[in-house]
Amino acid sequence: MKIAFVGKGGSGKTTLTSLFASYVAGSGHPVLAVDADINQHLAVALGASEEEAAALPTLGENLPAIKDYLRGDNPLISSADAMIKTTPPGRGSRLVRPFEDNPIFTECFREIGGVRLGVTGRFTDDDLGVACYHSKVGAAELLLNHLVDDVGEYVVLDMTAGADAFASGLFTRFDVTFLVCEPTRRSVGVYRQYADYARDFGVRLAVVGNKVTDDEDVEFLRDELGDNLLCWLTGSGHVRAAERGQARPIISLEPHNLDALATMLSTVDSTPRDWDRFHRQAVEFHLRNARSWAGEELAAQVDPGFVPGPPALTRS
Repeated sequence: MKIAFVGKGGSGKTTLTSLFASYVAGSGHPVLAVDADINQHLAVALGASEEEAAALPTLGENLPAIKDYLRGDNPLISSADAMIKTTPPGRGSRLVRPFEDNPIFTECFREIGGVRLGVTGRFTDDDLGVACYHSKVGAAELLLNHLVDDVGEYVVLDMTAGADAFASGLFTRFDVTFLVCEPTRRSVGVYRQYADYARDFGVRLAVVGNKVTDDEDVEFLRDELGDNLLCWLTGSGHVRAAERGQARPIISLEPHNLDALATMLSTVDSTPRDWDRFHRQAVEFHLRNARSWAGEELAAQVDPGFVPGPPALTRS
């Protein structure tokens, strides 16, 4: 299952991503996580030191190698250079499993806190003033388009904050999107904006309240969000300790907050995967990019009738 975390900047999105990933891993399930936020803090939230986080390899730096590997011998793609972030897989492309050993994962992912983590990368001095962050996030989008996860496998992304997540088709790559919402008008406003944008694309959106301190906060969220409020987390000594560099096992999280994570996992597990829709939307956004800026000729990269998924692994 592919899961995204979105929300207003400062809402606790990265904290919730790390808690959920740690909870799922602590429950005995394999977890692959990607930090696709412009502020790269997920590694530290999972227990890495600042020095360890800064030394991680990045997907953005390895984008040419990622393209070359995923292209395989797909006859519709003339070269790795011809691939863009939205290029969909087809017959001959390399489809990858989230926990296999391959050159991409060996180079770009490291295990932190029981989670297999990759990071898109921060801005460099050479990027300032000349590049947008989606040039780095594109590596994650391309990888997700070729990633075949199965039942009992969890792929978790910490997305960029606010509605900026809609600047690419990455927002359609998930089975469930958790929107982290504080009990404030601004945070609720981000939810409404996100929900408006996502509605036409069938995005499964569930709201998780965060930084809830009392019954008034709960009442506010219920009044504003109604049935869209899935659960909420309260203030946490466990989280504060982690933010001071004192990592603790996830089981030490407060009982109410553990229950909230269990509710989130149950929501993910009860959501069916629709590979047809997943690939159809990948193709749609690829064609949009071809028409808009990449070149109409890239529409020829689409392999009619191909659908990724576990059955396609035996044919790729």
